[in-house]
Amino acid sequence: MVHGNRFLHVVAGLLMLGLSGATKKEAVKNNSGVQPAGQCGTWVKEPEGGLFTSPNYPNKYPPERECIYIIEAPPRQCIDLFFDEKYSIEPSWECKFDHIEVRDGPFGFSPIIGRYCGQQNPPYIRSSSRYLWIKFVADGELEAMGFSASYNFTADPDFKDVGVPKPLPFCEFEMGGPEGIIESQQITKDGKALQTEAVDCNWYIRAPPRSKIYLRFLDYEMQNSNECKRNFVAVYDGSSSVEDLRNKFCSTVANDVMLVSTLGVVRMWADEGSRKSRFRILFTTFQEPPCEADTFFCHSNMCINNTLVCNGIQNCVYPWDENHCKEKRKANILDNLNNTNGTIIGITCCIVLILLVVSVIVQIKQPRKKYILRREDFDTTMFQEVFQEPPHYELCTLRSAPATSADLAELAEDFESYNKLRRASSRCIHEHHCGSSQLPSNKGSRTNLSAREATAAILTDLPPQPMRPLPPQTNRRNILVMRHTYSQEAADACDLDDDLEEVPTTSHRLSRHEKAVQRLLENSAILDQYERASMKYENMDRRFTPA
Repeated sequence: MVHGNRFLHVVAGLLMLGLSGATKKEAVKNNSGVQPAGQCGTWVKEPEGGLFTSPNYPNKYPPERECIYIIEAPPRQCIDLFFDEKYSIEPSWECKFDHIEVRDGPFGFSPIIGRYCGQQNPPYIRSSSRYLWIKFVADGELEAMGFSASYNFTADPDFKDVGVPKPLPFCEFEMGGPEGIIESQQITKDGKALQTEAVDCNWYIRAPPRSKIYLRFLDYEMQNSNECKRNFVAVYDGSSSVEDLRNKFCSTVANDVMLVSTLGVVRMWADEGSRKSRFRILFTTFQEPPCEADTFFCHSNMCINNTLVCNGIQNCVYPWDENHCKEKRKANILDNLNNTNGTIIGITCCIVLILLVVSVIVQIKQPRKKYILRREDFDTTMFQEVFQEPPHYELCTLRSAPATSADLAELAEDFESYNKLRRASSRCIHEHHCGSSQLPSNKGSRTNLSAREATAAILTDLPPQPMRPLPPQTNRRNILVMRHTYSQEAADACDLDDDLEEVPTTSHRLSRHEKAVQRLLENSAILDQYERASMKYENMDRRFTPA
């Protein structure tokens, strides 16, 4: 008898475990719900489907009522929805008043399938994904019987080539405390699933009473972006039921989420070909102001624990908790600098700066040195005659050496003929000049003097001017300088180097004819001067000669 009682207890325990496992399995497969709960008719959940109705069905539904039904199918399955024929909703144009609205997805902004009212029940509806969003609206007038709808789950045609999906491993995590990290790597680290298995994992975050939860994404990447059937990260506020779904991320960006309840759920779904999808979330529990003594105010209606201040992690929405934390954060390179290191760095910088300045000066001076070296190659005596009298304005004309020698030879010949003429025309005009009385009378000889003879007499007293020797003929080109003073020094030649090119003839270059004219002008000026002197002597003779 005792053994029989023990056997009955064992069987009862096994049955209870089986029922609990079945209930858990059912909750996982049929994660559907309604908002607000308890005010929107009945809902019967089954492992492969369910049934839900409008409030008070089959009686008239109450006025001023809005109910949202969200149906979720297991992974790789879709939803078939059927409305019972006993159906009646207040008819209106475009169903603007009482109506049923069905959307293909888990949110109110998902693509709309249709809006229905009147006496004709809606047609059969199949979702394209795991979710259907259904809203029933009743205004304050003309209530009717309402509706009854049933649904079941069927295989998704997009995964027909995959075959029957394998059972998913059990994957749940419990998190708590003032802060924590949720990451996809925990699945493989804790041995919840293999890297080749599809996963459907939930992280349950439990906050203290009267607290809320702030989720901030630190890392997020979906292997198959924008393919929500294959991978996504969902956030629930209050429970893991689909009616508490706050956000679902399956694209390239994930935003921070603020939960208002003390329970938050993070869910990740990834099939076998999307296991490289990853995420990393920082959760922080907080309270609303006024803040208590052991909390820190984040200036964004958040009061976090004091232990989270200056911990190197941003727990507030804005980094108020990490500002002015130099004394608490890890010392960096600048903090480790002392006087010795600063001195070494300063000296090194000064040396580098000095070298830089020296290099710049060398670069600037280098072209000048080359120019000075080139100037040393010139013969400074070449232009001595030209530049020894800066106030005079001189013009130099290039002539070849043979032409210059020929001109000088002609000039010498002119002077030689002029001297011969002067010596031939010199006579005794006055007795005190000649020292003899060859003429018949002094009076007559003084009265018969001519200007030319007087000039010749004076010229005999002048000492003969020495002739400058002709310069030797060379192949060097010479520069003939013409001064405005027309002095004898202006006739000197300016020697240039052999490598000077031929300079074009200017308007001031003298031709041979011009030089001859110049010589005649000079001779006439000398003659005029001598004529004036002879006239002066005649006047003096007239004064002293007795009448």
